[in-house]
Formats: sequence, structure tokens, C-alpha cells
Amino acid sequence: MDTVGMVRVESNGAGLFFISTFIIVLNTGASRAQKGDGCGHTLLGPNSGTLSSISYPQTYPNGTVCEWEIRVRPGEKVTFKFADFDIEDSDSCHFNYLRIYNGIGPTRTEIGKYCGLGLQWDHLIGSAGNEVTVQFMSGTHVSGRGFLLSYSTTDHPDLITCLDKGSHFTEPEFSKYCPAGCLTAFGEISGTIPHGYRDSSLLCRAGIHAGVVSNVLGGQINVVNSKGIPYYEGSLANNVTSKVGPLSASLFTFKTNGCYGTLGLESGVVRNAQITASTVLQWDDINRQPPVWGPERARLKKPGPPWAALDTNENQWLQVDLKKEKRITGISTTGSTMPDYYFYVSGYRVLYSEDGKNWSVFREANADHDKIFQGNVNYLQEVRNNFIPPIEARYIRINPLQWHQKIAMKVELLGCQPSLGRAPIPPPLPKISTDFPVQLDKTTFTPDIRNTTVTPNGTKDVALAAVLVPVLVMALTALILVLVCAWHWRNRKKTAEGTYDLPYWDRPGWWKGMKQFLPAKGPEVEESPVRYSSTEVSRLRARDVGPLLQTAPAEYAQPLVGGVVGTLRQRSTFKPGEGVDPSYADPDPYDAPLQEIYHAYAEPLPASGAEYATPIIMDISSHLAGTVSQPPISTFKSPGTALLSRTDSSVSTGHVQYDTPKGTLSPAPAAEELVYQVPQSSVQKAVDSG
Repeated sequence: MDTVGMVRVESNGAGLFFISTFIIVLNTGASRAQKGDGCGHTLLGPNSGTLSSISYPQTYPNGTVCEWEIRVRPGEKVTFKFADFDIEDSDSCHFNYLRIYNGIGPTRTEIGKYCGLGLQWDHLIGSAGNEVTVQFMSGTHVSGRGFLLSYSTTDHPDLITCLDKGSHFTEPEFSKYCPAGCLTAFGEISGTIPHGYRDSSLLCRAGIHAGVVSNVLGGQINVVNSKGIPYYEGSLANNVTSKVGPLSASLFTFKTNGCYGTLGLESGVVRNAQITASTVLQWDDINRQPPVWGPERARLKKPGPPWAALDTNENQWLQVDLKKEKRITGISTTGSTMPDYYFYVSGYRVLYSEDGKNWSVFREANADHDKIFQGNVNYLQEVRNNFIPPIEARYIRINPLQWHQKIAMKVELLGCQPSLGRAPIPPPLPKISTDFPVQLDKTTFTPDIRNTTVTPNGTKDVALAAVLVPVLVMALTALILVLVCAWHWRNRKKTAEGTYDLPYWDRPGWWKGMKQFLPAKGPEVEESPVRYSSTEVSRLRARDVGPLLQTAPAEYAQPLVGGVVGTLRQRSTFKPGEGVDPSYADPDPYDAPLQEIYHAYAEPLPASGAEYATPIIMDISSHLAGTVSQPPISTFKSPGTALLSRTDSSVSTGHVQYDTPKGTLSPAPAAEELVYQVPQSSVQKAVDSG
């Protein structure tokens, strides 16, 4: 047991005198004490802590003094870091100062004496041993906030203070040590887990809110910086209120062990029979309908009334049986969630048990009293509390101590499966039976049994699959594209060759397309006029135009016969000779070069052209004297186009349907013969034969 004194300091014109009062403080593992009337916020933990001047961050009063005695485990040393320092130095550190000593008592030695307004302390102050005394003295002064100081053992060189914010660190990931005692009102935080905290939030205070460190013990935090979000929610957790925050450039979150999942009350994994209570409220509502207030209603976020106790005293409880041992890291609660029933629990204890008979009350580390958790502040808002250290048990019991109107609540437990406390004991090797007698004259060596089973490396397999799968997909896609392109190219080639499989340059469509790039005939070029013999002219006389006729289509257009009087329109399928002497005859009409003769018959139309040949319009000014008894038949058919034709009664049906090649001698046509001859269609032939 260590006895320490509290000293009150007052000043007058003659000097200072002290009135001492003693307070007894007992702590396991480390001795911590403070004395004097100038002490502010103070929490001295076994490995870290925080202390400040009185009234911080407001101006400290005149004539005060405070001493803090800090002890850590033997063999360790203490490191100090200032979060804020603002002590007036008008008297050159004579009446207003902060002094740090090595040791406690009369044998202590001074490490340093400090004063000044708005000083920035970036370096650490170390002790020579495991005992340190910190002394603050204030005399007459005008201004000064005082100081805020944190400490830890020297095995935490990454110590930060309670005023460090997330924006002070720009690394994507970093790890820092938070001292005990950062549950203060010296700054604000915005946000919550798992969404993250605004970068302007205090790191250690946010760590307490998230449940990753304890205010009593402090601890290591692992922080991840990321891009900010437009809106930060507010919540109440672990006695820390997080406020709503606006958009920020960045935010930070904490890395955890992942043991913060729900344990089944909300989802229904925990059955109704596993939830019991001391008493159940029996109370009809205003409509005389008996609502259900049983313990099975104590499921967080479930609509309807909650569990409510019949009696309002500290002997009520709500119990959850998890069926097997679980690692429980936290609890979330709400009130009734019904505005007509403004009931909630504002403070409670948590008990745990392995068998449901022997119960233990949760306490924080190095504490000698039960932990009283802050509950709800209204009937609706959810409040979370974390257990540091975690509870490992099967049964959890919640004991309300404070409430509003009636005891009513909804609950969810947070945690995971417990970690193995010890390695499993391997089973004994099976005995090998043998029928052979033991040979005593030979030395038997115990075989060296080794486990040759190779544990598969799942991480490497996953990484290999992540590389091979995209490569195989890309290769297969490329192969499919090549096959599709080859098939498409082959189809285009077949289509381009056409029905008659003509070369590209021998197709009429190609020639027609090329003619638009060739120079057209000028107006000065005169075409050879069609000449007629005197006999033909004498036989022609004016007559009325006959009716326009349209007939069934023939497969090919009938070629012209020499001596025809007519004009070829655009898109004609015939190529009549121009300016050829009638008396000239080719020596070989069939073996002549292609470019020197014309086809005797019409060429087939291109695949993209019209199905039928363009009709020929004949302008006949006169007609033979004789009239034809049968109506003339045209071999052309095209919508909107007509043919003027004439026939003669002397037409011979036995005449060949095609003209002879050029240069071939044949008897001259009779005077009464037709100018051109039209083949009859198959239908007409059938009629004639009939």
C-alpha cells in the first residue's frame, strides 16, 4: 500500500504555504498517484496514461500546484509526449512552470523545467528509471491554457497523444500507440464503423468509439486512410458520442481481428427457447389488445414491442444461451423502439457463465469494481459497448441498473468463435500387434515417424488460378474471333463471285461501275446514223400507233436482226454494231478476239441488277401493208415500260429463233419478212400446238 499526499497551494505577499491532505491509492502492478489542487484530467494506467492541468483547455487558475507520481514495471522506463503546452513565462519559469523528475521522493533528480506560451513539442522526453514525478506550479499570471501530457513505457516509441487527428498522418496505412485516458471532451469525432471516420476526428478517441482500444488501458491501433465520403453518421458507443459530419477529402478506418459479427439474435440463429428473462410484463395497451413482451421479443431491429420486465428493480435480467462457448466482443441495445412506449435501459451490468449457475461480472483490466455500461438515452437510438478484454462464455446475462419508466430493451451480441486456447493433444499412436516372439538379442530402434503430408498452399493456388483463367479466356476469345473472321471472309468471297462464277473484271456490274470514271463522249462526236435501203423506205408509211403490249418474261432478250429501225434506251442488254460495212464479213466469227466482236446474244444481267432486261422502245412511223392476224408478242416485261411492235402475215414459224453470226452467208430476207422476230413463250407454244 502506497500513501501519497494531496497538497493545496495558496499565495500571499509573504510567500507560499502548503496544507496537505492524504489519499490512499492501491493498484496492482503499478503505483500511480496525484496530489494537489492543480490537477486536471488524469488517468494513470500501468503502461500509459494522460494528465493535464486544472481547467484545461481553459486558463488555469492562480496559485495552484499538482504532483503526479508514476510507476511502471521494474526494468522499464517512461516516455512523455506533450499534446499541448501553454504556460505563461513572464517570470522566467519562476512561479509558472512544469517540472519532470527522475524518481519519487527526496532523492529525485530533475529532468527538465518547462514554461512558455504556445510551445510545440515534437520530441519525446525519457526517464532514467521506472519511477517519475511530474510537478505543475502556477502563480500569478494573465493567460495560459496549461498543458496536456501523455506517457507510455519505452517499448512504444510510436506513442501519440489524445489530440492527434487522422489528418496529421498521410500514410495509406500506419500503426500508432494510443495512451490511456483519451476519453475526453477535448475534441470531436464524426463517423462510425464500418463506414469510417472523418479525417478531422481524433484518432485515439475514434479508436475508443470503434472498440479497438480501451480508455483505461490504451493500446495499439492500425489505421487505413482512404477517400472521403459525402456524409458521416453519428452514433453513441463506449461512452463516446460521434457526431454527424459533412464531406471530407479523406477518412480513416481501423484494422481489427474481424471478431465483431452478430451472434444470431437478429437473424434467428438463436432460437426463442434460448432467450429467457426474470419476469415478463403483462399489460394491455389502450386498445385492450394484450401485446407480447416476452424475452423472445428482445431481438435487435425486430419490429414490434421489446422484452419488458414486470418488476422495476435491479434484480431483473435477460439471459441468452449460445449453446456453446463463444468469444463475445460487444453488445448493442435499443429501447422499446415504439413511440407509444417510451421505455429504455440507461445503465446495466453484464454477467457471464459457463454452466448457467456460476456467474461472473465483467470488469475492465486491472479494475477492482464492476463495469457499468452506458445504455440508451432514448427509446430508439442504438448504442454499442465493447468488451475489452473479450468474454469467452456460453451464457450471457444482462442486468439492468438504470431505466426510464420501465425496464425494456432489444439486444444483439457481437463476437465470433473462440480461439483455441491450447494446441490439441495428438492422439496416441496405435499399437502394432505381432505374433513373432520378442528377440532379446537384437536391439530394436524406434522408427522415426514423420508427417510427410504437405499442406496445400491455398494462397498460391488462388494466385495461379487468377493468372491462368484470364489468359485462357483471352486465348479462347481470340480463337473464336479468328474463326468468325475466316468464315465471314469466305462467305463474302462466294457472294462476290456471283451465280455465274465470273471473274470480277468480267462482270457487267464491274464494267458499269468503271464507266462512270471514264470520259464521256463529247458533243462533237457524231454517232453513225441508221441507214435504210430504198426498198424499205418505200414500204414504210405513216400509221396509227398500235396498243402498248406487255408480255410474260423470257429468260434472255431477243437479239436484233439486221435492218431494224429503232433506238436503244439506257440499260439495254444488246450491243449493236456501230458503223460496220454490211458488205464486210469476218473470216472467223467465233475465234475472233473478244475485244473485236460483240456477243451474238444478250449478256446475263448482274446479280445486283434487275431481274429482266430493259425493254426496247421502237419508234415506227409506218408499217407494212399487210396486217398480222395474231397479236404481237413481246419478250420484255418491265413495269411502266411498253413496246411498240409490228408483225407481218408472212412470218414463218419455222424461222430460226436466233440470228446467225456475223459474216455467215445466208439468204436475204424477203421483202415481206419481219424487221425482227419475237420467240413465243412456252405458254403460247402450248396453245398453238393444241
